[in-house]
Order: sequence, then C-alpha cells, then structure tokens
Amino acid sequence: MRTNLYILASLLLSSISLSKAQSIHYPKTDTVKQIDNYFGRQVSDPYRWLENDTAKAVTQWVDEENSVTQAYLSQIPYKAKIKSRLTELQNYTKIGSPFKKGNYFYYSKNDGLQNQAVIYRQNLNPENAETKKIADEIFIDPNQYAKDGTVSLGGMQFNKENTLMTYTLAAAGSDWQTIYVKDLASGRVLADTIRWVKFGGTTWHGNGFFYSGYPKPDEKKMYSNESVFQKVYYHTMGTPQSEDQVVYEDNTHAHRYYSVYTTDEERFLFLDISEGTYGTELWYKEMDGNEWKLLFEGFKNEYSVIDTKGDEIYVLTNDHAPNKHFVRMNINNVNPEAWTIIVPEQKMVLDGIGLSANHFYTHYLQDAKALVNEYDYDGKLTRSIDLPGIGTIGSFGGERTDNEFYYTFNTFTSPASIFHFMCEDGKSTLYKAPQLCYNPEDYVTEQIFYTSTDGAKVPMFIVHKKGIKLNGNNPCLLYSYGGFSINLTPSYSASRMLFLENGGIYAMPNIRGGNEYGETWHRGGMLENKQQVFNDFITAAEWLINNKYTSKNKLAISGRSNGGLLIGACMTQRPDLFKVALPGVGVLDMLRYHKFTVGWGWSVEYGNSDSKDAFNYLIKYSPLHNVRKVAYPATLVTTGDHDDRVVPAHSFKFAATLQKNNTGKNPTLIRIDKSAGHGAGKPLSKQIDEDTDVWSFVFYNLGMSY
Repeated sequence: MRTNLYILASLLLSSISLSKAQSIHYPKTDTVKQIDNYFGRQVSDPYRWLENDTAKAVTQWVDEENSVTQAYLSQIPYKAKIKSRLTELQNYTKIGSPFKKGNYFYYSKNDGLQNQAVIYRQNLNPENAETKKIADEIFIDPNQYAKDGTVSLGGMQFNKENTLMTYTLAAAGSDWQTIYVKDLASGRVLADTIRWVKFGGTTWHGNGFFYSGYPKPDEKKMYSNESVFQKVYYHTMGTPQSEDQVVYEDNTHAHRYYSVYTTDEERFLFLDISEGTYGTELWYKEMDGNEWKLLFEGFKNEYSVIDTKGDEIYVLTNDHAPNKHFVRMNINNVNPEAWTIIVPEQKMVLDGIGLSANHFYTHYLQDAKALVNEYDYDGKLTRSIDLPGIGTIGSFGGERTDNEFYYTFNTFTSPASIFHFMCEDGKSTLYKAPQLCYNPEDYVTEQIFYTSTDGAKVPMFIVHKKGIKLNGNNPCLLYSYGGFSINLTPSYSASRMLFLENGGIYAMPNIRGGNEYGETWHRGGMLENKQQVFNDFITAAEWLINNKYTSKNKLAISGRSNGGLLIGACMTQRPDLFKVALPGVGVLDMLRYHKFTVGWGWSVEYGNSDSKDAFNYLIKYSPLHNVRKVAYPATLVTTGDHDDRVVPAHSFKFAATLQKNNTGKNPTLIRIDKSAGHGAGKPLSKQIDEDTDVWSFVFYNLGMSY
C-alpha cells in the first residue's frame, strides 16, 4: 500500500510540474510590417527587427526569453543532479597528440575541468640532469586571458628554423582572431600583432609570414555585417601591421576566400581561392617572384597540394575522381592527360593524406569508418595500418623526414587515446589512455543500413547499453548534419554518456550532403536536392520506430549549424514524428542567410534567394517560412549572442515564430548564451551549463527519470 501511495504521489507531483510547464507566458514579441518581394511573391518578415542583435530592444528581448527559459528549466527536479554527473563525466585528463618541433615536444592538456586546454612543451635535449627533472613547462595558457575562459587558442605555426611561432586567439567564440608571435627560446611574446583575420592561418617564409585578413570592420556591427574583400598579406617581423605588404587582392570579387601555403621545400607559394565551402581555384608563384600563374581553374573541383619535389607536385583532388585520387604532375604541365596516378580512386572515399618517413598515409572512409594505407612516392602500397577498432583517427602523419609520430583514436563511448606510430615497422602502441568514471565495455555500437525515399541505402550508427530491450519504449536521440561535404564518423562526447547510461539510444545516420560516399553523396543533398537530406533523416526516424528502438513519444532530434537547419526543416515538415527538437545555432532563415557575415559563402551549398530558381526551392523548406499553426515538439532553440558564423537572428526569429504559432502544449523555448559564439572555443564551464539545460529539457520531456 505504501508503494502504491508513493507512486500516486509521484504521479501527482509530476502532473503538477507538467502543468506549470504548460502554462508558460512567453515574452511579447513586437512585429513590424516588413514585406519583401521575391520575383512577384510577397513574403512577410515580421521579426526583421530582431536581426539588429546589439539594439537595446533586442538585448531586452534576449534577457526576457532567457528568463522564461531558465524559469522552466529550474523547476525540473533533477537538474542539479544532471549537472553534477556531467561535471564528473568531464573531469578526466584530456591530452592531445604530441608533435616535435626543434628540440621540443608540444602537446595540449586539460587537467579535467579547465575551461581551455593548455599547451605544454617538453625539452628533448635538456642541458643537464637537473633540467631533465623539471616538469614539462606551460607554453601557452589561454585560461590566463579571461576569468570566464572565453578566450580560446586557435592554430599555431612554426617557422622553418623553429625559433618563432605564430598563434591566434579568439574572444567570446567569435570567428575574428588576433595573431601573436612568440619567441621559442625565451618564451616571450613579441610586439608583432595582427588583427581582423578569420578563416586562415599563417605561412612562414624568410623574416615574416603570410596571412589572410579583412579590412577593419565597423566594431558596432562586427558580429553581423558581411565580411568582404579578403586579401593576402605578408608581415615582416618588427614592423607594424599598417606596413604589411599586399600579396594578393581582387577588388572585383567581394565574396571570395583567399589563403596561401607552401610545402617543405618552400620553392612555391600556392594560392587557394574559393567562393564558398566547396570548390577551389589554385594558383602559384615562385616564392620570391611576383607573377601568379593559374594551375587549376575554379570552382567545380577541389585541389590540395600535399608535397613538391622540384618541378613535380603531388595533388589530392576529386577532378576526374568523385571519391578523390592522389596524382603527381609537372607544375609546367598540369593537363590531366599528363598526370601520373599515385593512388587511384577507390570505391571508398579518400578523406585525407598524411606525410612521414618519405611515405604517404592515405586515410579512407569505409562506410564512415577509418582505414589507413601506406604508399611510397611512386604509388606502391607498402602496408595497410592496423587500427585499434571502429572509430575515428586524428593527426595521422608528421613531417616528411619524421620516422615516428603520434595520432589519436576515439569511439562513441571512449574519448581519444593517443598511439605512438613507428614508420619503420608500421606498428602502433598505446601511449596514453584516459581514465574514466565508467566502463566503455558496457556499451555496444552497431551499424545498420536503411532504405531512403529514393531507394538509396543509408548507413546509421546506433549506440546503447548492452542488453537493451527493443520494445519501442526507449528514449532515443537522433542526430545528424547533412551538408558541406562534412563526414560524420564515430566520435566521443562526455555529455552524451549521461544519456546512454540512463538507458538512452543514440542514432547517427550518414545522410546525403556529407562526403561519406564521395562527391556524388554530397551533391545528392545540396542545392535543389536539399530536400533529400531531410527525407533521409525522417526515414531514419521512421526506421527506428518501426524496428522498436523507440517511439514517437520517446524520440528527440538534434543538430547544430547546418544540422540546426536539418532539425528546423524536419520539425516543421513532420511535427507529428518527434517529441523533442533541438535546433542548435541553426541556419533557419533561408531567404536572408547570405546577407550576414560570411553567409554568402554557403550559396555554393544552398543557392540563395537572389536567384529565382533557388528561391523557388528554398521557400519550400526554409524553417522560418514553414512554421504553421500546429502542435510542435517540445523545442529548445540554442544560440550564442556572439555567433558571427550563423548570426543569432536566425534563432531569434524562428523561436518568436514558433511561440506565436504553436497550438500544442509542448514548450517552445530559446536559450541564448552570453559571450558565446558558434561553438568553437567555448569554455568547459559554459559547455557544462548548456549541456545541463539541454539534457534536463530532454529527460523531462521524454519522461525519463534520473
């Protein structure tokens, strides 16, 4: 009897909590009479004013929305316990692959709960025994630059003599970066500082380095205005940025990216030009010359120079090979008929190439799983590399003369372990493995293939506890991306383990738009074919339901950025199919995305509304423009106020539209992170806070206990 009373009391408490959640009073969001004419069609944009993210009225709206969201989340009874467990799951030592530069090994390390990883270095040739006893020294600690950890480290580049190094820092998650220079002998930061750079590293040569930069922006609108007219500069050490030499500029094309790089020989400087996220045009010049010469015209294919030997260049490309091949050519004759095929195209995608010990290491994707082969410079296969299992490798390779290197390997349920690879015998040995507060062996990963709407077979990874019962009552999180030729491979998330250890199922389909099966798979989900991406995802959800992994009332969907578009489109097309929707930092206004920061660069992938043909298919799936007066899943939109990749206006307008039109009782909330951007460089404390809110929302609305 006491048990029955306890159950009854629990149900009553639950219903009281749910009734509170259902009586949410959303902030009043003003509307404006904004009508745009697209090729004779009138399209209303009543929340256009929310695009001005620094306006007082908008910041007030942000605060009001956050207050409503936090009030809802605060009444979830186990939220504090979820945060405690997430903190435990994150509290393990995280170490990056060591790499050698000069007399030092460099590596990143986070002791557990540091906001940002710290760069350490180890002296390989200490002067005496006492020096050898000294612990590895801290080389760069981003945590010292901001108390809240919102300054993050970007890339590092060493000069050929290993005496100087550039590194970049970004604040509050912004794409804008500042370049600094460090003297490696003294550890001193030099006066040379370069501002207003994004999407490009540095390339050392002589007494300075090349970099790609933008004109100084209007700092009041630096997170929303278009970034245009990028140029390539050369900075001479000891001089101010104002005296940097323009190496390449094109004042007729505002919407192009430019970056330069070289190889170990430093004979040629290669110029990579792109108009978006796919397709390159490749130029070169003699390093000390002035004349640029065209190698490959853009922008139908991609080209990347991996190495050079005299006049011979080694290029990874999908030209005449949708799954990519590796070719050698004379720089004075790059006609495909004159190419020597070093590694021919395979059925598997050639995802990347590493160098070491005068060999190439080809990284393939076999049904989204990693496979590595070793070739000599003439294309002879010398060995296949044994990998630790089904997972994802990182940093496989070093420099041409290295005889050893380190790489990482991680799975869905185990974070990155570091392996030491000896080039002589091709053997890997475990160097460091993380110490965890759970047993990864308690979980299983399977890969299934389902049939999409057009008959294509689509792979999907499914992860869950061993022994789970397929009774249709399991909570499930379906996640994907589907765009920009980006591959989804097995990867670890400490946050996700919270869901798995509480009986959740994680499913990740490799839908169209990615590069898991080469450029054909990518193009099958871009431009006018974008709807197929959504079809693939919806079909994955139906497969999970039909095969009793979960049910409509136990299914949550999640995606970020282009994946946020995926979630926005699927929840507006099939609101009946999902219980919870989590569109994160999403591209949600498909008619205006190209008018902010670097959104113009995505036109290659999406098309844009300046074209009638593109407008006609964009308007059909644009999440913002397809919200109807129906019942929607419980929705938590997430974004950052400093997101200058996908500006927060997308999420602001979408959330306001959902709140106005949702006819059901499920909440439609938005969480706006302050001093945060698109996601890169977010401090761990902020990650834990966001994950706590998201998982509390998911658990609560899927009816999970904790």
